[in-house]
Amino acid sequence: MTTDISASEKTFFGHPKALFILFFTEMWERFSFYGMKALLIFYLTKYHLFSDVNGNLLIGSYAALVYAVPVIGGFIADKYLGFRKAIVFGGIMLVLGHLGMAYEGNAATQSVTGEITRDNIALQVFYFSLALIILGVGFLKANISSLVGELYASGDKRRDSGFTIFYMGINLGSFLATIICVWLGEVYGWSYGFGAAGVGMLLGLITFISGKKLLMGKGESSAPEFLEKTTFGFKNEWLIYLASILSTVVFWQMVQRHEAVSNSLIIAGAISFVYILYYAITQLDKVARQQLTALTILIIFTVIFWALFEQAYTSLNLFADRVLDRGEIAAGTFLSLNALFIILLAPVFAWLWVKLGKYNPNTAVKFSLALILVGLGFGSLVMGINASDLGKVAMYWLVITYFLHTCGELCLSPVGLSAVTKLSPPKIVGFMMGVWFLATASSEFIASLLANIASVDTSNGTAMDLNIAKQSYLMLFEYLFYTGIGFGIVLLILSPMIKKLMNGVDKELNN
Repeated sequence: MTTDISASEKTFFGHPKALFILFFTEMWERFSFYGMKALLIFYLTKYHLFSDVNGNLLIGSYAALVYAVPVIGGFIADKYLGFRKAIVFGGIMLVLGHLGMAYEGNAATQSVTGEITRDNIALQVFYFSLALIILGVGFLKANISSLVGELYASGDKRRDSGFTIFYMGINLGSFLATIICVWLGEVYGWSYGFGAAGVGMLLGLITFISGKKLLMGKGESSAPEFLEKTTFGFKNEWLIYLASILSTVVFWQMVQRHEAVSNSLIIAGAISFVYILYYAITQLDKVARQQLTALTILIIFTVIFWALFEQAYTSLNLFADRVLDRGEIAAGTFLSLNALFIILLAPVFAWLWVKLGKYNPNTAVKFSLALILVGLGFGSLVMGINASDLGKVAMYWLVITYFLHTCGELCLSPVGLSAVTKLSPPKIVGFMMGVWFLATASSEFIASLLANIASVDTSNGTAMDLNIAKQSYLMLFEYLFYTGIGFGIVLLILSPMIKKLMNGVDKELNN
């Protein structure tokens, strides 16, 4: 049943004013996240002199944990804290983590015999800062997306456009970060780039706290009595915060141990799948069970998409630095193309889906197009490398890649977030949003393993032979080209079955 807009609801451009508080909160949170992430591979390989393999694996472990922990954060918010308190706690942890990143210590040195000496104290501060960021994102990321969904009643036709507006906030933050933080880091020093990311997160936290009244009671705890009760002389709410803070010790160690992250992802994925299966069989009717099954299949295919797409922060970033003919442009600046294309193309795609009317592709078809487009993006780089002869690769090939990858993202990500809130049973929306990010976590780790196909020998952080580097990247990009195209075709074949399982929800997602 469609619910009318409440007369008491405060709106801005036809949407709840709270949406714009969440827009700016997420914009600044993503500014901090992407600003730091854009610098990370260069910081590791140029400042601490990590090899490509170790740098990629560290980023993979960190990014995997960043996207896996929202499963726990979403569950805790659903069961105990509520979305609002979880977001505030996550924001505080993120501010502390990003500010800790501003401490860079001494640069690593490499002797003539190849021995590397690193500032181990600075590295441990760096690892612990990553642990705080992991915890912060775990409590903020899934829950702020879920809170956007909670602003709209069941059947409210504004929901999809609300998510589109929210998604623009993500990309505005990313665009600003990959220009400002990269420029500060490359020109003035790593601490300036990382410090700017921390200031951005602080602004996001202030924005969210100041907008509490506009939430009109949305996102509050479903178990306030439990939070007020005491255990061992402390309120349960504070015990949840304390236990969460102590978990940073685990993340601090895990981010340095890639096998532990890999095993944890396998275990977490298995537990999540078993829980979804159990919940579907014991708690849901036939229609809800089929809808949850459709969502689960779509989530599995997102793992493949993001494993290819997330090469941006490892292999594509290093490719831009070492192989691209980019003049005076900082390599990390090319990452801003994705956000810029989203800002420019999101309205075009939104118009296109409406214009197509009854010919608008269903959700599974859009996901398959996303996979094909991300594969074609790597095909552009294959052509660029083959056309470059003995010199560096022209910039426009990478621009085409980011254009195609962005088109793929617009076919998948905005619809995907909305699909989670619509296809999930109401009682486990936060958990399923966490599973969405757990799938992304798995893809982040897989992405780092794939990136290592193109690992290049370096000296003091610089690739020693251009042609060897080009051949290494060519081998990786050819593999990713065929992977994207192949899985896209498989999903296209499965799309009629998935549409049937959605039982009409697909119409809502595409209107």
